Amino acid sequence: MLPNIQNLHDVWLSNRTAKTSSTNQISFDDLTNSIISTGPFSFYIIDFFDMSLSHISPSIYEMHGFNPESITFNDVLGAIHPEDINFVIKAEDFLTKFFSDTIGREKLLTYKISYSHRARLASGEYALFNHQALMLTMDDNGGYGKSLNIHTRIDHLSNLNTYKISLIGLNGEPSFMNLSLDEENKEFKEFSKREIDIIKLIGSGLNNTEIAEKLFISPLTVKKHRNNILTKSDSKNTAELIKNCILQGII
Repeated sequence: MLPNIQNLHDVWLSNRTAKTSSTNQISFDDLTNSIISTGPFSFYIIDFFDMSLSHISPSIYEMHGFNPESITFNDVLGAIHPEDINFVIKAEDFLTKFFSDTIGREKLLTYKISYSHRARLASGEYALFNHQALMLTMDDNGGYGKSLNIHTRIDHLSNLNTYKISLIGLNGEPSFMNLSLDEENKEFKEFSKREIDIIKLIGSGLNNTEIAEKLFISPLTVKKHRNNILTKSDSKNTAELIKNCILQGII
């Protein structure tokens, strides 16, 4: 096993559950409503108890040239671009600490994690992918159980990795966008469920009046939310906001 891949295992091993079963599990509706794809994608479920894969989509074989009979989690990790693997290690370590220190580890099941990295294709070339992960099960002690991982090819939108993380809240939990791993003591900007709803409606092409009708609020309130969203997301305009949110798996 390559040293960098072992470092990733070390992060997960320190947080995994002792059993694959759990009484804590995300609902199917939350799961299906949280999957967002803006391009060719693949998915699988990883069991952190023994690092085994299940429910593997056929597209993962076609996209990356993996052998369906022998594919392992290390094959998937080994396809990450050598220049991005350290970011992925830091991202996973950051997420562990962020949930423990800021959100609460018990809320892992109510968040979708999103960041991007380059991965090797079957041709040997690399493309930028958006990685989305939803923890499906945990044990009573907060140990990792099973996670659904979705990888969407986004190089048609951008070839530049932002090296930032977004956490999308489910069940009304606040969201966090564009978390940087390099800025210490940074004030984390929370996005409310209402703000995320408005972002998604903007992405659907609705104007302020139409959004107001959908959410049963005034157009003036929508305008105030839009201004707050642009400020929080460091976006110059709506077009930049939409692009950033697509890259982060929000819309």
